[in-house]
Amino acid sequence: MAVTASTPEQTATTPDAGATGASDGYQTVPALDVHQVGISTPPQAHATLLGWNLNPGSGVEQLRRMMRLLSDDAVRLAAGSPALADTEEELARFPSRLTVTFGFSPQLMARLLPRQRRPRLAELPTFGQDRLQEQWGQSDVIAQVCADDPITLAHARRMLTKDARAFASIAWTQHGFRNARGTVPDGTTMRNLMGQVDGTVNPSPDDADFDGLVWSDQEGFAGGTFLVLRRIRMQMDRWDRVDRAGREATIGRRLRDGAPLTGFSEFDEPDFEATDRFGFPVIDPASHVARAHSTDPAERFLRRAYNYAVEDPDRSTGEDAGLLFLAYCADPARQFVPVQQRLDEQDRLNEWVHAIGSAVYAIPPAARPDGYVGDVLLEEV
Repeated sequence: MAVTASTPEQTATTPDAGATGASDGYQTVPALDVHQVGISTPPQAHATLLGWNLNPGSGVEQLRRMMRLLSDDAVRLAAGSPALADTEEELARFPSRLTVTFGFSPQLMARLLPRQRRPRLAELPTFGQDRLQEQWGQSDVIAQVCADDPITLAHARRMLTKDARAFASIAWTQHGFRNARGTVPDGTTMRNLMGQVDGTVNPSPDDADFDGLVWSDQEGFAGGTFLVLRRIRMQMDRWDRVDRAGREATIGRRLRDGAPLTGFSEFDEPDFEATDRFGFPVIDPASHVARAHSTDPAERFLRRAYNYAVEDPDRSTGEDAGLLFLAYCADPARQFVPVQQRLDEQDRLNEWVHAIGSAVYAIPPAARPDGYVGDVLLEEV
């Protein structure tokens, strides 16, 4: 089944009657030849993560059919066209840089694919600071759906869940957000709900080593990557009691501009040897910055995080708030795990945050011509 956009007649690319001026809602993200979109793509304002579990007794053929259908939905919607059998086609009119990125769990691949066809991906080890909840655990399939407009995102989410219904059940839905587009200049590092500049040390597609850090070169999986997803709950009621100096000491960076306590701007290198007039380290060795730091350039990965906040009347703040931490890397065991183990062992921030969800996925390369996402793994089984 070819994955193609709808015909020009199906694509609504002109403003509504009475509308004037250009709209950012018509902006699209070009497809990539090798990689799926939504990874190196500049992050959009809104995200929904959809986790599915295949129906009992399902095999490779059911997964193929599901991925053909969902891949076609994704291409059409990202182009500003309605999906097949779209009953709310007007909601597809403004793609707003919509991207959909798919992935498979190691457990699903172990069930359905022979060993020689599976990319190497191990489950994450146990971390002592985690407080994992089953409702946010590993799913068989994931879709990361991102857009700058929440209505566009809601429509795409509905179409994907509706078309997957015959093959899989929803394990969870996780919603995230950043600043609305236009609020801050493009390229500004996001802030999390604790007020911290979050993600300063992040490789850029312009970096010489970006490809090696993010894209896999495994045979039969070249151009794919791996996603670590962590749902991190913040104890906001307790964080509210910490003064500004305490918050900055915990992180090792200034809240105002994200600069390290030894620097003047966000991207200055922290000086972990600097001491104050009493001889104490300016940056606490147990601070988040110090524990996350590595002298090994391979221990880096691409962060694509989103804030979350959902109503929770059982909490004193009235909501459960935190971070959807997404890390894309060529080798999670080599890149992500060592960093997380250091944070797990000793990080001052652990007093106020802990992971309540954790999962890992293989993110296949882009669909082959006239194919679908995952075809490189599923079509030769």
